[in-house]
Amino acid sequence: MMVVRPIQAEDHAALRELARNTGTGFTSLQDNDEQVAAKLEAGLAAFDAATPLEEALYLFVMEDTDTGDVVGICGIESAVGLSDPWYNYRVGTLVHASRELSVYNQISTLTITNDHTGYSELCTLFLLPEARHSKHGSLLSKSRFMFMAEFPQRFSEHVIAEMRGYSKDSVSPFWEGLGRHFFSIDFAQADQLSSMDKIFIAELMPKNTIYTNLLPKEAQEAIGKTHENTTPARRLLENEGMRYTGYIDIFDGGPTLEARVNDIRAVQESQYVKVHIDSAEPEGELYLVSTTDFASFRCTMASLTRVSNNLISVTPAVASALNVTEGTTVRIVPLSSGRRF
Repeated sequence: MMVVRPIQAEDHAALRELARNTGTGFTSLQDNDEQVAAKLEAGLAAFDAATPLEEALYLFVMEDTDTGDVVGICGIESAVGLSDPWYNYRVGTLVHASRELSVYNQISTLTITNDHTGYSELCTLFLLPEARHSKHGSLLSKSRFMFMAEFPQRFSEHVIAEMRGYSKDSVSPFWEGLGRHFFSIDFAQADQLSSMDKIFIAELMPKNTIYTNLLPKEAQEAIGKTHENTTPARRLLENEGMRYTGYIDIFDGGPTLEARVNDIRAVQESQYVKVHIDSAEPEGELYLVSTTDFASFRCTMASLTRVSNNLISVTPAVASALNVTEGTTVRIVPLSSGRRF
């Protein structure tokens, strides 16, 4: 059984191993000792804080309760851009027209913005390839919504998620068509540098509006396009209510999804129930089940049995994974949209 829980100091070796597997373009967790150590330190500090921090990184790992192995990671930034500027490109349209010449051209543009300053961010979602089955990715990603629903005071009213942009053979067409002209370094090297600090990219990028029709065709086609390994994660978030509204990453052109937290399905439809423990195995659809604790938050997925309006039955294995006992209050929601309890 898989359970998602806050990261702990003992997870350093597992976090380092995850970082070795993320690959080029996964900016938020790279094969870098310094970044991994800083990530762990920030994650521990967030869960040690009794009161909400202005900028906190809540990091969670997915653990296989049968083996104790850590197979995935996900995170939530409580707010972006408050201490360091948060940049992205807004995709817009300019019209160049002349009645006398019978010319009417709509041209796509890119304008650098800080529009998402203060928003919360879903980040650092990665699952080892061997664990990408049995809806584990859905559990890992959506467990964050359960945490946000439980502790709304720690987050903004709005949340974004930057999707990894399209690349092929560790080459980003968007970077090659735009960023390389201002840095003279390849995508992999820029990716490593940006894993620690993206501000230097924004400082050297052009501040004026960019006409995308001046970029190579491959770069134009990569705007708002998601890396093939990230496409399932994008679809999952869109099914929960997050949408692409025309903002892209300044580095690889990947789309930024956004939503009001309270409009996200898993947040909106989740409800409290109490736990009854029964050895009988329930059948049917899967539910996210999470605890109401902060530092010891846990979330898993399981089939449930309704005992009464506010009482559900779970197996001893589920209760053990969540560290709950008879009568404990938990939060539940159907794992997928379109399902009702």
